[in-house]
Amino acid sequence: MQENNLTAVTEFFLLGFQGSRCLRIPLFCLLLVVYCGTICGNLLIIILTSTSKHLHTPMYFFISQLSISDILVISDIVPNLLHILLNNGETITFAGCITQFYVLATLELFECFLLTVMSYDRYVAICNPLRYTSIMTSTYYVTLTIIFWMSGSSFTLIYVKTVKNMIFCGPPPITDHLFCDMNSFVELACSDTFIVYLETYLISIPFIFIPTTIIVASYTYIIVTIWRIPSSSGRRKAFSTCSSHLIVVSLFYWTMFSVYVVPAKSLTVTISKILSLLYTVFTPLVNPIIYSLRNKDIKKAVQVAIQKLYIFSLGRVPRR
Repeated sequence: MQENNLTAVTEFFLLGFQGSRCLRIPLFCLLLVVYCGTICGNLLIIILTSTSKHLHTPMYFFISQLSISDILVISDIVPNLLHILLNNGETITFAGCITQFYVLATLELFECFLLTVMSYDRYVAICNPLRYTSIMTSTYYVTLTIIFWMSGSSFTLIYVKTVKNMIFCGPPPITDHLFCDMNSFVELACSDTFIVYLETYLISIPFIFIPTTIIVASYTYIIVTIWRIPSSSGRRKAFSTCSSHLIVVSLFYWTMFSVYVVPAKSLTVTISKILSLLYTVFTPLVNPIIYSLRNKDIKKAVQVAIQKLYIFSLGRVPRR
């Protein structure tokens, strides 16, 4: 019995949402609809920002990158989660678990950087409008995006290598979570986890706390600048250019901090799962909706696209 407990395991069992089939099937259908809606909404944003010339600006380039990241995040989580719901729990290999975590962590770190530079973009546009074109050049923001993708994947790879060296003993550990999250399976290790948690805190400084500080500072200057605008219509117009991004940032960081910064003991397992769903599933759905409903340029691009499709369809109708 003791030898069996010391045997290194190669798979985990994810519980997901435990319950009757009457509960799991509606949840399965809801997540499937959310997944399809998220893919369609973000693809629409990507297509519009790529084909509409008046959307070829730094801000909309960043929005398209956010949509790409959202598609990858939800595709990393939901297909396997749907499988777990149908089977009331499912076994996942250690390699599969590490891969899922690596993809999710890379994308989340990338979004932290992306939302930060989007805040800086709004700061320059509102606080230094005359210098905007000289600062936010195409070379500058494309280079930044490439650096963000490479930084997120590189730092996550270092962290994942440490996690791979951990040992999980005994029978396949049961993880009461929806996917392979760092907190959910590192706690199951029977080897020392000090290095893993140390790396977590060290990585959080450049990827979480510094970006958060920059975002807060940027919007502090933005609010002060907007407040100094004499006319109320001018203040509304200035604030409308950054309100969508402010909502997205608030939603993303609120859920992230709730899951990873708030002590785990203060959250029940169910609440932790729901918060995890918010930032991995529902936030990617809400982002394109926010940018579509609160952005006149995207609304205009949608109207133009619909008109072109209508004219194209009329042209394809055979004449009698």
